[in-house]
Amino acid sequence: MLQELETNFSELEKKIMNLQKNYNNLTEKLSELSIENKELQKKYDEERKKNQVLAEEQKNIKLYSAISGNPEHNRLMKNHINRLVKEIDFCIAQLQNSGL
Repeated sequence: MLQELETNFSELEKKIMNLQKNYNNLTEKLSELSIENKELQKKYDEERKKNQVLAEEQKNIKLYSAISGNPEHNRLMKNHINRLVKEIDFCIAQLQNSGL
């Protein structure tokens, strides 16, 4: 009976050691993945900013093209002018409402 208890205790101790080893491995892996996640998040943010800049540049190129008379972008130019006119009308209305 004592021998059986010692065997059980020994097996339990081995299992605990394995669990501790697995826990340490998983903690290391978590640390590595956290670092990788931060790096990927940084890259994502940089790419998103680059994408925004490129989208703005594309919008400006289309606008310049429309201004220069490119028939493909005439509608874009008309929409841009209409938006500017609406903004001006809104500003005039605000000025009139404020009593200036």
